[in-house]
Amino acid sequence: MTPSERLKGIDTFVYTADAGSFTVAAERLNLTVSAISKSVARLEARLGSRLFERTTRSVVLTEAGAAFYRTCIRVLADLEEAETVLAAQNAEPAGRLRVDLPASFGRLQVLPLLLRFAEQHPGLRPHISFTDRFVDLVDEGIDVAVRIGGPDAWPAALGHRHLGTERLIFCASPAYLERAGMPQSGDFTQHACVVYGKADGSTAPWLFADEAGQPERRTVQGRLVVGSGEAQVSAVAAGWGIAQLATWLVQDELRSGALVEVLPHLATDGLPLHLVWPRSRQLLPKVHAVLEMLGVSLRIR
Repeated sequence: MTPSERLKGIDTFVYTADAGSFTVAAERLNLTVSAISKSVARLEARLGSRLFERTTRSVVLTEAGAAFYRTCIRVLADLEEAETVLAAQNAEPAGRLRVDLPASFGRLQVLPLLLRFAEQHPGLRPHISFTDRFVDLVDEGIDVAVRIGGPDAWPAALGHRHLGTERLIFCASPAYLERAGMPQSGDFTQHACVVYGKADGSTAPWLFADEAGQPERRTVQGRLVVGSGEAQVSAVAAGWGIAQLATWLVQDELRSGALVEVLPHLATDGLPLHLVWPRSRQLLPKVHAVLEMLGVSLRIR
């Protein structure tokens, strides 16, 4: 089988997987639903494996289909890179741009920036995912990622830029403080606490600076445990207790008075913020441009 024959049907397959529907894929590719369905069927026959589970309204990737999808994304990205590198380095950013973001930080802080960026560059087709897990950028075909935290040493295949460190403060609602009183120290045993719950069932510790200024982690018994930073903010604003939260997460609530900072002398640094990208893609105009924009806009001063 020739290389061109191996590529047949891949773009149709990827569009269908992204859309979750033959109908939507057909609209995007300006083809008939029948043509899309037949193309996928021929690809499945050639591979000897079922790529989608089909229902009357949607299609869902099988386990084999998901693995093949990840490979196809890498192949198409490499082809796009090869074509784009041949163009002038100052070319207008265009094409599919895959960005992976932390869930809450991405929605609140990064998504508005990317939407404005895409408006300025109509040739871009952003594909934005939100996840708090550390995805493999190269394996999953991600162009740029924003990471809160990260390894002590980044893999050689990844470029990275430190944007600063988040600031953690203790917050409560005025109604809670009126009812329970203002805490007088970092001993919160007499107060209700709203803590972050991890996927493994544990809770995230709170950070305090020790006498040497180094972070000290303390496990806190929570009256309420939630697995979302935004849910923590909502619960604290509703008067459920005190929480330690990043300033980027509560800036609007602090400004409006829905939350107030308590014990400001106990505020401390949290996790570092990074931009991360595959080095093999950093010269692409779309990647270079979004890295420059985010590098300036997200820097914590």
